[in-house]
Parts: sequence; C-alpha cells; structure tokens
Amino acid sequence: MLIDRLSPVLERLPLLPFLFRVYERAVALTPRHYRRNRTASFAPDALPIPPPHLMMTVAGSPESAVFFDGGYQAAAGIREILQRNEVAIEGRRSILDFGCGCGRVLRFWRDLPGTKVFGTDYNPELTAWCAANLPFAEIATNKLEPPTNYPAATFDFIYALSVFTHLPEAAQTAWMTEFYRILQPGGLLLLTLHGEHYASRLTESERREFRSGNLVVRYERSAGTNLCNVFHPEAYVRRNWDKEFEVIDFIAEGARGNPRQDVWLFRRR
Repeated sequence: MLIDRLSPVLERLPLLPFLFRVYERAVALTPRHYRRNRTASFAPDALPIPPPHLMMTVAGSPESAVFFDGGYQAAAGIREILQRNEVAIEGRRSILDFGCGCGRVLRFWRDLPGTKVFGTDYNPELTAWCAANLPFAEIATNKLEPPTNYPAATFDFIYALSVFTHLPEAAQTAWMTEFYRILQPGGLLLLTLHGEHYASRLTESERREFRSGNLVVRYERSAGTNLCNVFHPEAYVRRNWDKEFEVIDFIAEGARGNPRQDVWLFRRR
C-alpha cells in the first residue's frame, strides 16, 4: 500500500491521520461497495445500517454483511466469556460500550431486560449516528484521553473491543484509571488486544521488544485511527494492570468478531 511506504515521512508531518481517513472513505465509496450497500437500509435486526464510510472506520470493511456479522459474533463472544465465568449479561444493571463506533455491537443489547445501555466514542460522527439511530442506548462523545462525564461507580460492566489496539501507552494507562473510577467495586471489564498471534506481523526489533514483555506501538501520532496499531504481550498486561484490576479470565486468540485478538476479563479490585 502506498500509504505504508509514505507513512514514515508523513507521520513527521501532521498529515497521516487525515490521509488515512481519506483512504478509508475512498474505499467505502468505490462503485462495487456503493452498489452493494445502497439498497440495504436495515439489517436483519430491523435496525438501520450505517453508511459505508462509517462501517469502514469501525469494521475495516464497508460491507454491511461484514459489519453485521462481526457485531453479532462479538456480542455472542461477550456472552460466552461472561457465562464461562458464571456471569449473565442479563444480570448487569448498566453496561458501557467504550469505543462503540457506529453501534456494531451495541445494537445487540437492545432487548436486555432491566439493563441501562450506554455507548461512548471519541469520533463525533460515529456517536451522532448512534444517537440518531439507536434510541435504546444513551450515547456520549469522549476525548482520546479521560475523563468521561460519568459519575463514579456508574457501571457494573464495561467492554472495549479492539480499542486499546489503537491507543498509545499513556492513553491506555489513563483509561484504565478512569475505568476503575466509573466501575462499581467488583465490576467487570472486558478488553480485546493484539497478542501473540500478531507477533508475526512485527519487525525483528519490534518482535524483540514484544518478546521482552514490552508494549509495541506503531504510528502513535495517529492514535484513535486504524493506522495506529498496538501489540500487548501477556506479561505486559499482567504486570501493568494488576494494581487496579484482577485478571479473572484470559483467552488467547479468543475474540469473536475481532479475529485472533486475545480476550481479557478483569474485575475491579
């Protein structure tokens, strides 16, 4: 890809995030994708389908079938890991989809009985679409770094699917502290991360860092976009996030809907 070859130069200028978004939108509007999506107004769940460029931003594909199936698989995966730890999502009183995008997973919680559903994302175009089309959820827009506007101990379950995979280390540390603040004592946090499976994509020097238990971050200045990629060794997660959270489950390459990512389930200490 041309942008990959130019990115080391462009990243030194404040151009790379903008150019990557232009690239994503151009892919979404190619005639093949446009024809395939233009007649599809609603998904199988009878909720609206986002426009192709928003699906591209969230799912890496402008195809409505890819978007819907990926969200369905991710929601099913969340249910499975909770059930594996003897927790039912129906028993959660307040859920936050952190990095909700345009509702890829959020839409599957519409019928949860007695559960307040929240979603937040730093991209205002995505949250505006959710607010207009997913009225069962309370939608907010956050910044790339905390805080949020939620009161302390608001949620008993937060999940962030492939969000920390696009945030540099300082932002991740800050968000873990914020999650601790807005989770109830004993509340659960689920994350999906780039783990061992993705080590083959790293350069030799990056792989040495990864094998040493250190975080590897690419294109830090493009934080929050699909261009910024972050890779988490298991040792790093256990070493750095142990103070505020207890690891209660870890499934290598176990993320449904976010293929081959690791799944981590934490409990707020």
